Amino acid sequence: MTAGAKKNDSNAEELQRKSHYVFLEAMRKKAIGEFDSYYELLRYAYNLDTANTAIGYYLGYMSLVSEDNTAEKLETNLSLMRKHFDSVPEDQYESAMYGNVCNKLRRNDEALRVWSRLVGLFPSNVNFKYKLADTYAAKGNFKQAIAIYDSIEVNEGMSIPITLRKVNYHMAYNDTAGSIDEGLRLVKSAPANVDYNLFMGNMYLQFSEHDSAMLYFDKALEIDPNNGYAYLYKADYYKLAGDSVNYDKQIYNALINKNIEIDQKISVLTDYVRESLRDTIMASERAENLFSVLIDQHPHESAIHDLYSQYLVTVKDYGGAAEQLGYVLDLEPANAENWKKLMLINLMDENYEEAFKAADKALEYNPDNIELYQYIAPAYYQIEEYDKAIATYAVAMEKADTTDSELMSSLASGLGDVYFMKKDTLKAFEQYEKALEYNPGNIMAMNNYAYFLAESGQDLDKAERLSGMSVKYEPENPTYLDTYAWIYFKKGEYSLALTYMKAAIANSDGEQSAELYEHYGDILFMNGFHEEALPNWEKALELNPDSEILQRKVKHKTFFFK
Repeated sequence: MTAGAKKNDSNAEELQRKSHYVFLEAMRKKAIGEFDSYYELLRYAYNLDTANTAIGYYLGYMSLVSEDNTAEKLETNLSLMRKHFDSVPEDQYESAMYGNVCNKLRRNDEALRVWSRLVGLFPSNVNFKYKLADTYAAKGNFKQAIAIYDSIEVNEGMSIPITLRKVNYHMAYNDTAGSIDEGLRLVKSAPANVDYNLFMGNMYLQFSEHDSAMLYFDKALEIDPNNGYAYLYKADYYKLAGDSVNYDKQIYNALINKNIEIDQKISVLTDYVRESLRDTIMASERAENLFSVLIDQHPHESAIHDLYSQYLVTVKDYGGAAEQLGYVLDLEPANAENWKKLMLINLMDENYEEAFKAADKALEYNPDNIELYQYIAPAYYQIEEYDKAIATYAVAMEKADTTDSELMSSLASGLGDVYFMKKDTLKAFEQYEKALEYNPGNIMAMNNYAYFLAESGQDLDKAERLSGMSVKYEPENPTYLDTYAWIYFKKGEYSLALTYMKAAIANSDGEQSAELYEHYGDILFMNGFHEEALPNWEKALELNPDSEILQRKVKHKTFFFK
């Protein structure tokens, strides 16, 4: 060997050693989560020694997962991984990762080659056999996939997950008989296994062979009379059969069973309650009895109390609903959403004192939750506690991020609504102007500002412009159309007012609004349709019986100015 050759060999060895040290440092960076440094060091290590397939493999994989790969780049990265696999297939971790990448990229032929090689090298690794079977299935070769699972069963024994896979593969080529045979083989392997019998019964149920399904459900209960899941499956059977009495019995048996997981019980109870509300009073009584039993079993399970509260709201037992939600809040006192729900329940019950006690508690636990202020302030507005609404908005504005233009605009707009109801139009319009400065696209602020300008008889041209923009953004919104119509009414342009009012009514989807019907009646009257105006005033009066102006319009069958 010449001196030059020795020098070249020495240089190559030095580069290999350096590459190895850099690679080790790269792996250290990866271990501590410094992935950018890891990636850079991998590239450097590979450039020092491109013959090192392990370094190339990791570089290829890292490039795949961290970059947008063109078709050409994808092939380059895959080839780096493939090269290492072909060189050292016995590296199980790297080879399996390459196989998974091929599966994910739907390179099924290459994935098949990888998993076949690994099964040959490691015949005792059942996971590789699973991968090989599923890859055959991905290629549409379901029979070969089933054959591999058959071989797994020889060594591992039968199990529901394997049988289920085989059943699904039989169904992929419409082999119902083959699917049933797989289930029967499973049961035959252990006739006294409760889960196997339930699996078989459920399979028959899916195939609409109800009598056969019931045989296996009953067999499961003979083996284990306390198996709650058997009752659930039987409930499904009776539900499909339309037998509500037996369905109810099985659900009851399942829910009082202590062996069913609580999450499953809540899911079942939710569906049961939904069904019972469509049924008779007796069914509702059974639902309440079930809640009582479950609360006795799981007194500290907040999800049950929460579901019971929702149920009681549906049947309009607001006091009971508030009580149940109170238990939830005892368990989770900082949950802002549940305080909002408790507040709403008390508002529905017109129990305003308790509603705002809940509001105070909500803010005590969540003093910086702006969403709560946005919820509580309008609630004060709705019950005409305007000063409290203003104070709540003021605190919200102090705590809000002033760079959040949409939030600040929403708060200013809400404050404008309150000031107008206090008849302080100057402050109201100041707030609307601020709202639109923060967010010129706040269409609700545009609409409300326009409507209150019209109601106060100020600057109807500006009101028309603002309202026109809100209608342009949402041309089918009945509230915005109503405002636009009302402004034209105020301007004496009754024909245009009627056009937009008819559009508002058409888009209201039957929404019952006293204001909408009153406006429609007024506009019809001013357009000369006096007989058509009256029934709309009457509808409005039904919805707002305390309105003196509506009482006069209906009594005298004519329009009156406020």
